[in-house]
Amino acid sequence: HLNKIAPENLGTIATRILDIDVKTSEDLEILIHVIMKKALTEPHYSHTYSDLVFKLKEGGMPEFPCPDGGKPLSFKKILLNVCQSEFESMSQDTLDLTDAEKEGKDKEEIDFLLSQKKARCLANMRFIGNLFLRSLLAPKIISGIIRELAQCDMDGDADAIPSEHIVECICELLFSIGHTLDNGNQVGKEAVQQVCGRLMDLKRRKKENGRSLYPNRINFMIQDVIETRANDWQRKTFKAAAKTKGEVREEAGQDDGSKVVVAGERPAILAEAAAAAGWQEVGKSKAKPKTSRR
Repeated sequence: HLNKIAPENLGTIATRILDIDVKTSEDLEILIHVIMKKALTEPHYSHTYSDLVFKLKEGGMPEFPCPDGGKPLSFKKILLNVCQSEFESMSQDTLDLTDAEKEGKDKEEIDFLLSQKKARCLANMRFIGNLFLRSLLAPKIISGIIRELAQCDMDGDADAIPSEHIVECICELLFSIGHTLDNGNQVGKEAVQQVCGRLMDLKRRKKENGRSLYPNRINFMIQDVIETRANDWQRKTFKAAAKTKGEVREEAGQDDGSKVVVAGERPAILAEAAAAAGWQEVGKSKAKPKTSRR
């Protein structure tokens, strides 16, 4: 089903998956792993896969007893465990390949593998950001992730410097969630403020030879985040994302293919779900039999 996913057939695919007889928590974990793998290898469809996860959660996926006797293993709980596992497996020190990974490969092949590793890291940021926007990850969790990436809590270690690809991940995540996290509860606001301050500090720092810590490309990325936040998270974007046919027709008349978006605002699927729930409540109230007066 997932090989044919597109915004137009999302509902159909979600229904088909919900019809699958998921009998164990292991089966549910495998399903979530498959969806996440697709989202990380096809970042162009990150929003679509996130919408799919939202629909599955809203559709009533089964819960299973916890082996340790704690709270039941729900779809959302297993999703959180899978996201945590993927995040922890992401190298925060370097993207360099091991000797075993390099063995028998030429420079072109090694460069390709390195680009794949970085692309996966960025896709992971985009996906977990999209899950947060759909209320599938809590502000406390996403705030902890972004602060950990920025190494905001290093027990006074002023020399702790995030790697280049980690700074890119931070920027990617902020562009994915900035508006919602910055305008949500106090935990989110403080995290955004702290991380943006950290980014500016890193941008200003110099090496012993007087050069910047990071190349201009990274510094420009940091500056873009800071300016976007100052502009209430509005930015012009050219980023490719899966669109419906209607959206393609709507954007066809734009000369440069760009559009001004609010970076990290809640997606339409939340409003659609709330409206659908409202109509269901209306339907229930209309269906109630009238009591006769005596």
